[in-house]
Amino acid sequence: MSAITYELLKLFPVALFVCAGLFSLLATADADIYRFEDGEGIVHFTDAPTDKRFKIFLRDLKKDRQLRARLQFSKTVNPDEYENIIRASADKYGVSKSLIKAVIQAESGYNPNAISVKGASGLMQLMPDTAKSLKVSNSFDPKDNVEGGVKYLRFLLDTFRGDVSLALAAYNAGLNKVARFGGIPPYPETRTYVNRVLSYMQTYQGN
Repeated sequence: MSAITYELLKLFPVALFVCAGLFSLLATADADIYRFEDGEGIVHFTDAPTDKRFKIFLRDLKKDRQLRARLQFSKTVNPDEYENIIRASADKYGVSKSLIKAVIQAESGYNPNAISVKGASGLMQLMPDTAKSLKVSNSFDPKDNVEGGVKYLRFLLDTFRGDVSLALAAYNAGLNKVARFGGIPPYPETRTYVNRVLSYMQTYQGN
């Protein structure tokens, strides 16, 4: 999908005009909307970020609800392809398959080549430093990525004495942030992430 980007300057006449375009983008875009403000006070919005300074501004909740309800996938994605890898890692580290599948769904939508704007990669979206510490040599190799991600989930679950919500919050925001706030950090992105994964997990358990 090609990027749709608007720049909102802090000048009332211009802002009024650009806001009309932005509202149109929010109403029609079939994707999350990202935002960042540069050093000149210009606020940028896009549905296809190419700069790590972009942060999530508005999620495509309609699309997410549909995915959560039916776990639909694109024609190029076949989750069953990774069933053996998931089962092996689940057995090895004692993490439920439903949780692993839910994290993969939330992180990459089962796209083994996914790369986030922050540099996380693969099915379970491992950051480079995390992958290195987990001895994952190739984050784009599904087996290496999933085993590394599940090993990290096991560590987080042990750290938080089996509390899945806190483990997921740490997976998203980082262990230090959860420790600092003494619970799920007050970040909309993290709280949305935790709720999404838990919902996916329930759906997988039901299936």
